[in-house]
Amino acid sequence: MTTLFIIIGIVVLLLIFVVGLYNRLVVLKKRSQEAWSDINAQLKRRYDLIPNLIETVKGFASHEKEVFTKVTEARAKAMNAQDPKEKAEAENMLSSTLKSLFAVSENYPDVKSSKNFLELQRELRDTEDKILSSRRFYNSVVRDYNIAITKFPALLIANSLGFEKKDFFELDEEELEVVKKAPEVKF
Repeated sequence: MTTLFIIIGIVVLLLIFVVGLYNRLVVLKKRSQEAWSDINAQLKRRYDLIPNLIETVKGFASHEKEVFTKVTEARAKAMNAQDPKEKAEAENMLSSTLKSLFAVSENYPDVKSSKNFLELQRELRDTEDKILSSRRFYNSVVRDYNIAITKFPALLIANSLGFEKKDFFELDEEELEVVKKAPEVKF
């Protein structure tokens, strides 16, 4: 009889442990989904700003059609990307084309002094900062989640319960180099 109570006690403790572990993994998975949603909200804001920015520059530099087309195509590709890896690649391409749009605007002093352009540029910069912050938060949550599902003893049950490793939302090498470089200050 005592052995039966010991066995039942061990089974109950094991069940409590597994339920607790499962609940922890569910929380981490939901946090990563929430963080991904935050990134998408900021990216949508970015996508909404881009057509206004293009139209503003277009008014001053209408013969730069190729740049406008590339930015529009990159925006469409980024909007249609689904998973973090695909989204990161599309976003990196969009960032690159936006740089070329800003380079075009540098050649037109009227664009640079336009109130609309300056406000859109400020909004876009603010959005880029929010995207960076959202990326950082998402990657830290994904890191915690990936660690949790690969640590022992969670490793033993995570795969069987459908918890799979998630991809990070990473910058490409070119963008990393830009971020690493110190800004050049000239007076």
